Amino acid sequence: MTDPSFYMTMAATALAGVAILAYTTLTGWRGWLALKQQELQHQPGGDRTAPAMPNASARIEIADLKERIRKLEAIAAGVDL
Repeated sequence: MTDPSFYMTMAATALAGVAILAYTTLTGWRGWLALKQQELQHQPGGDRTAPAMPNASARIEIADLKERIRKLEAIAAGVDL
């Protein structure tokens, strides 16, 4: 086990394994990005020139969050509600 060629072989094998893993991960990442780009292009209003209006449930949720923020700010300021 003290043979230097053994360690060189193991290091080369490990390096090759890491290179293969990195290549396949990068290929998958590029494919995922291409898929997301296609999804964005095929959506209605894909040009994104005008921002879309949020739906009613999103507006209610935003209003609820704003109210919670106001209450937390009042608590932080020491104001009784």
